[in-house]
Amino acid sequence: MSHVLVVDDERDTAAAMATLIAGEGFTVATAGSLYDARRQMALQTPDLVFLDLMLPDGSGMRLLEDGALRSRSEIVLVTAHGDVETSIQALRLGAVDYLLKPIAPDQLHQVLARMRTPHSRGALHDGHDHRFGRLLGRSDAMQRVFQQIQRVAGTSVPVLLSGESGSGKELAASTLHEMSPRSSGAFLALNCGAISPHLMESELFGHEKGSFTGADRDHAGYFERAHGGTLFLDEITEMPPELQVKLLRVLETGSFMRVGSTQLRRCDVRLVAATNREPRRAVESGHLREDLFYRLDVFPIHLPPLRLRRDDIALLAEHFLQAIARQEGVARRVAPAVVAQWRNHDWPGNVRELRNIVHRAYVMAAGSEIVDACLPRGDDARLVEPSVAAPSATVWVQIGSRWEEIERQVTLATLEHFDGHHQRTCEALGISVKTLYNWLREWSLVTGRRQRMLHAASQARGTAATP
Repeated sequence: MSHVLVVDDERDTAAAMATLIAGEGFTVATAGSLYDARRQMALQTPDLVFLDLMLPDGSGMRLLEDGALRSRSEIVLVTAHGDVETSIQALRLGAVDYLLKPIAPDQLHQVLARMRTPHSRGALHDGHDHRFGRLLGRSDAMQRVFQQIQRVAGTSVPVLLSGESGSGKELAASTLHEMSPRSSGAFLALNCGAISPHLMESELFGHEKGSFTGADRDHAGYFERAHGGTLFLDEITEMPPELQVKLLRVLETGSFMRVGSTQLRRCDVRLVAATNREPRRAVESGHLREDLFYRLDVFPIHLPPLRLRRDDIALLAEHFLQAIARQEGVARRVAPAVVAQWRNHDWPGNVRELRNIVHRAYVMAAGSEIVDACLPRGDDARLVEPSVAAPSATVWVQIGSRWEEIERQVTLATLEHFDGHHQRTCEALGISVKTLYNWLREWSLVTGRRQRMLHAASQARGTAATP
């Protein structure tokens, strides 16, 4: 039988937690100080420790810094103060989770359920083919990502994924879900940039019949449908600020109301968010609320662009070729010279672009070997062979300039370089057409017919899935 230690100087809180824990079939002890906690641990080593941050004789972090304790026990930080920076520090020191007071019984049950049926976090990692869940990579950059996902998968803390468009953020979120204790629950993905701001609240939280024109039936939103599982919010910086406030409230309370309802509903959802912007700069530019950023950024993971993981290009290409061969019934291999050309390209569209090029090369191959890299040439040479110099230009910025101004200068210079071609500009910058449209509108450079054309283009292209 597993043993649990509750370290909390609030006697009523400790006693209530102990009663719930004992009711789940665990043995349990309580301690009101660091001294008492060490004494209880000497009497019996706990399998799980609920550790309060503020104790009469010091910070609970002092126990967490004890390497011997971390090697024997799983530690869950408990705090009433919502100190996100301290929580992040605790996770990095080895805590498996953190809970905010007052602790709801279902939150406690979730932690204890993980103790009762531990999940094999490494089960999806095959070291022979460099597969990690739905991700592939042998490069050092991807190995670090794998380690981070493996570390956080067993907890319920929010995760913020960042990285350029096409770098695999949705696959990382899906892998994190599959490696978590929530793997039997739903994994739902919502692209915040592909939904009208007027409909997003209803999509997230649901609505009651008759709550607005066209609401002819009750509708369960993403939070409701993802109960017990994972909700992935892609392009979180495209969410309207007024909805970011409501999302923050859900994260803090674990409850929400449908549009048009006064009934409070509880949800048990692990939130994973993603953005192709640099998160702190998104806060500075007003695209992401600072309080929401700190609530999401408990465990940040950055997906590297393909140009920084060139060792993975041949591996990924072979993976895509095998998938095509299974579908088409004809196997083909890639000539070494083609792989060399692919390795020397910068891939502004990242893994998504590589997949498309591999598919094109497969279709164009005359025999069993792919000898043409299928990299566009001439005016369409955003994919260039190593022997061809890539077009370059220089943008001068003053030291100390605000990031928003640097971002604006570089974007407009890139747009001018590509003669106003929006798709090529977006691919070079690693952003979506919708993001470019929003920036130009924000800078008051889109009006009238031009605005309508860009809006139509963003609707046509902005819903592509992450590979």
